[in-house]
Amino acid sequence: MARIRIEGVTKRFGEVVALNDLSLDIADGEFFTVLGPPGAGKTTLLRTIIGLERPDAGEIYADDTPITDVYPGDRNIAMVFQNLALYPDKKVYDNLAFPLKQAKMPKAEIRARVEQAAGVLHIERLLDRKPAKLSGGERQRVALGRALVRDPQAYLLDEPLSALDALLRLEMRAELKHLQHDLGRTLVYVTHDQVEAMSMSDRIAVLREGVVQQVDTPEAIYHSPLNRFVATVVGSPPMNFIAAKVAGVNGTVRMEHASFVVESLGDVGDAGKTLAESGVCYIGIRPEDVSVAQEGEGIATTVYATEPLGGETIVDLALGHQVIKAIAPPTVELEPDAKVLIRLDPQRIHLFDGAGDAVMSAAGAAGVFGVSFV
Repeated sequence: MARIRIEGVTKRFGEVVALNDLSLDIADGEFFTVLGPPGAGKTTLLRTIIGLERPDAGEIYADDTPITDVYPGDRNIAMVFQNLALYPDKKVYDNLAFPLKQAKMPKAEIRARVEQAAGVLHIERLLDRKPAKLSGGERQRVALGRALVRDPQAYLLDEPLSALDALLRLEMRAELKHLQHDLGRTLVYVTHDQVEAMSMSDRIAVLREGVVQQVDTPEAIYHSPLNRFVATVVGSPPMNFIAAKVAGVNGTVRMEHASFVVESLGDVGDAGKTLAESGVCYIGIRPEDVSVAQEGEGIATTVYATEPLGGETIVDLALGHQVIKAIAPPTVELEPDAKVLIRLDPQRIHLFDGAGDAVMSAAGAAGVFGVSFV
């Protein structure tokens, strides 16, 4: 097992900065996910860790030993590529055995390792088949097995489930998490799918244009995002952002929208001062924290569209000149253009300044904000 430490790594391709002074500390035995949109630098990061790319600046360590100048084959780190990179002309057994043959291991040890990996991944019956005769999930297991037989210090996985159908991705997520737990090895997993990141990871690093935006547990990133980018990347549907004017009064802060007002219920100190000085903010609220009613008190909106998903319904609502989303029970029946009322959970409100940085968050705490209707 290995602790992987990345310190101040920068990697450029011409004028493009793929990694910009990036630092991460990945714990021994951790399931660590790097999440970000295409072009964020995720694959470049993995290729730099394994040695296929050399950083222009910075250092990479495995268990406090510098490996930046170590030949890739000597790093004892295995990588599963996005395209799986199986040899089409070789049987599954030979695909699994290939890295061991390259290391000139004895045949008996090769066979023992291949059979052990095949047993762990439940692919013993596939050893005599070629990749063309395998399903997508079976090919995925073979690619994992080829990394597994090496018994490396750490595994790097580059969007390994992206080519699978939705049902198989669901199955493989559970298998990967279970496998990593059993092996106890460090696993660095790259994905653009926030569901994969949230469901499997011990910690997540959110990456944007080669810069780390936030590193924390899935729960902390979901409930306390550091900026609007993180709040948008994590969560489906993503967080709603509603622009409002800011007024500070004697240590409290008041956010005014044409249809409602959010006001702090106590002294908010420097956070309120920061918002008051900016004059504008974004009220962040996740769709599941927006309730829809057809009578009583609430913020007046109009149904723009509904998206039935079986277990729930996403309701798109016209609020002023923007559309926000709410999640309603599947039994709710709403027609387009219907007039409805919405309520924002005051214990789930986030405030972001004009630059998009998080300034305040209720984060489940009672008595932080109050919501009144205009």
